[in-house]
Amino acid sequence: MSVDVDIFQQRDRVKKPVWRKALPWVIGVIAVAAVIVFVGVKWANTGESAETPLTTLPADDRSVVPPTAKLEPAARHVAREFIKTAVARKNLRAGYALAGPMIRQGQTLKEWMTGNIAVIPYPVDALDFAPMKIDYSYPREAQIEVALLPREDAKGVKPQLFIATLIKNKQGKWQVDAWVPRSSPMVPSASEGNAGG
Repeated sequence: MSVDVDIFQQRDRVKKPVWRKALPWVIGVIAVAAVIVFVGVKWANTGESAETPLTTLPADDRSVVPPTAKLEPAARHVAREFIKTAVARKNLRAGYALAGPMIRQGQTLKEWMTGNIAVIPYPVDALDFAPMKIDYSYPREAQIEVALLPREDAKGVKPQLFIATLIKNKQGKWQVDAWVPRSSPMVPSASEGNAGG
C-alpha cells in the first residue's frame, strides 16, 4: 500500500449521475407492472383456452344462392288476388290470408279490416292491364314486378310499377311479403323555378 493513500482517511463523495440514482426505481416499477400483467393474463381469463372455438358446428355458407325454379302458378294467382283485395281495399278478409308477416306487421284480422294496412293502395277498378315480370324465382321465394296500367279514360290515375316479394309459408301456401312501388325520383328541369331563365 502506498503511503500517499490512507485507507482510513475521509474522502470526497463521488457524485453519481441522476440516471443511476433513478435506475433502481425504474427497474422496480417495470417489475411490478410485469407482475400485474402476468397475473391479469393468467387468472383474469375465464375461458378454457384462447384457441377454443365459439362453436363446434361448421359455419353455414349463406352466400350460396338456391337453384332457380319456375314460378308456380299458385304464386301468380296469389299475386293477382292480392292486388284485387288488399291493394284495391276490397274483400280485406281474403287479402289478410294472402299477406305475409312483413306486410301484416303483427296486425290482427280485426285491425287489418279497418283498411289501415301496410299496403300501398291503387284504384284497381281503373286498370286496363297488369302485366307481371319475374325478377327471380326460387322454390320458397320469388320477386315479381307488376305494372298497373290504367285505362285511357281513367282520369287522374297514372300507371305505376310495383315490386312484390312472394314467400311460401310453412304450410306450403304462397303469400305476398312485400309490396313496394318502383319509381324514379322526380328530377326538375334546369329552367323550372329559375327566375333568371
